[in-house]
Amino acid sequence: MIASSSKPPGAAPSFRVGDERLIKVTENAATKIQSLLTKQGRAGGVLRVAVIGGGCSGLQYKMDLQDQPAPRDILVESAGIKVVVDPKSALYVTGSELDYSDALQEGGFKVANPNAATSCSCGESFSA
Repeated sequence: MIASSSKPPGAAPSFRVGDERLIKVTENAATKIQSLLTKQGRAGGVLRVAVIGGGCSGLQYKMDLQDQPAPRDILVESAGIKVVVDPKSALYVTGSELDYSDALQEGGFKVANPNAATSCSCGESFSA
């Protein structure tokens, strides 16, 4: 899952590099993410996927577009998109797949998470 460190000579590691065993992005999601990054003027940016407390099942996903990884992040490149996950969130999202649908009903980004014991009916939160 975590392959190596990004470490300039003589400096502390800033982030780690992982692989798609942590999180995988589908082609539909990659197309939408790249479009959003371009619209924000961040063509070389990253998608942050985090798990935070909240929602009706106890945990929910938070996604944000950023310029670069933060220290201690795990960087995964999938379908041409750079995704960053903090170490705590990585415990919850390992093995997940991020998809996107532009359907009128139930469209948007969806996370298929094998670690979710239960999820709410709206699909926005889960418990592990």
